[in-house]
Amino acid sequence: MSDKTTYTQPVTPWSLNDDAAYLVWKQAKLEGYHQALNTPPLPLKNLSSPTESERAELVKRCQKTNLAVYETIPGENDANHIRGQLRGFSDSLGLKISERHRSAGDLGIVALRVTASEKQRGYIPYSRKPMNWHTDGYYNATDNRIQAMVLHCVTPANDGGVNQFLDPEIAYIRLRDKNPDLIRALMHPLAMEIPENHESDGSIRPASIGPVFFITDMGKLAMRYTARTRSISWRKDELTQLAATALSEVLANDDPMMQTVKLSSGQGILCNNVLHNRTGFDPDITQTSDRLIFRIRFHNRVKGS
Repeated sequence: MSDKTTYTQPVTPWSLNDDAAYLVWKQAKLEGYHQALNTPPLPLKNLSSPTESERAELVKRCQKTNLAVYETIPGENDANHIRGQLRGFSDSLGLKISERHRSAGDLGIVALRVTASEKQRGYIPYSRKPMNWHTDGYYNATDNRIQAMVLHCVTPANDGGVNQFLDPEIAYIRLRDKNPDLIRALMHPLAMEIPENHESDGSIRPASIGPVFFITDMGKLAMRYTARTRSISWRKDELTQLAATALSEVLANDDPMMQTVKLSSGQGILCNNVLHNRTGFDPDITQTSDRLIFRIRFHNRVKGS
């Protein structure tokens, strides 16, 4: 593909030509992040219909860290009932555009569990294997990006299955403070390519080429990324290669702003598609793993965040 695509820097505070605006935003971001970091899960009386104060607190937490952890009464094991509650929860937060996914049911909710079904065989989310750092839908086309998601735990793993989360805005800060040119490289429209994928039904997901950091139509910073080396091709220039290495180092070094969570039954994550990973779980393959996480993904952000 030709590398003649022009690129215009977004407006402040993301403009690399306006350090003053960036520094004002950065100070406010870090102050808010410290206030919200490791806040206990927010109790919800009714998952399907949060109260106005509960909804406002969820939005507030997403404003500060792009992530909120919530908890409901544990023990609910009716999967269909939980699915319905999750759609009500999502609707209450303005998340009305659900992704169409090969594994999603009628309500657009995917069950993440260990399975050998033909549609899911070979995909790490449906295995016990660890998952490296990524944002969801990193392989999606530009007009089909994932901007928010919910992860809800029905049954946790007996051993492992721990997530780490990092706000893309924190990753941006780390890289921009190291060298603004790293951000310039990762915002290039040809920075990262995900190759086409042949699905089990014979369809082909086309290659996806685009930036790592980008600005949404609402002026928000967002990110598409995967650390899986066989699922990614970086732009062939020295600065992009340096930027990719610098980003992987940020994620490997246990940044103090990372949040580590092992969800318990009834707990969940609401986020604006932040960076996340997952440790392996239930390694004894002679024993069945009952771990079940419901995932629902959206093309718009949490309303108000």
